[in-house]
Amino acid sequence: MQVLQVQLEVGADPAEVGRARRWARSRLAGSGMEDDEPLAETLILLISELVTNAVVHTGCPAVLRMLFGSTGSSGTVRVEVADTSCRPPKPRHARGEDTGGRGLELVDGLADRWGWQPEGAGKRIWCEVDRSGPVTAPVIQEQPGDRARL
Repeated sequence: MQVLQVQLEVGADPAEVGRARRWARSRLAGSGMEDDEPLAETLILLISELVTNAVVHTGCPAVLRMLFGSTGSSGTVRVEVADTSCRPPKPRHARGEDTGGRGLELVDGLADRWGWQPEGAGKRIWCEVDRSGPVTAPVIQEQPGDRARL
């Protein structure tokens, strides 16, 4: 099985999250995934959360990678975000009106698998979504003030 890997360098600026989403969406469409809209939307949300965590919580630039096989509609899509901070990801539990703290909870709920590992002086956070399994489109409830972040 061949694996296609694409990557994007992301600056340490929250505005880069939107650029990463647009880049990822174009790469997913280029891989033939536009017909699988719920999966593509799930992957875009996962990418958005992982890139946001990297640039907002570490203040460091990051590298976004997407890896997927060339086996048509089956296989696994892997998303990785590497940064230069050695600080491990810390899941938080947001409550009610909190505007942050849901990123890793979303990743845990939407990805089939996720984790992290040290990489050089920093770390790599990854998640995987199986293309052949049933995919549910994410339901996002917009909170006041979220518009500026999207």
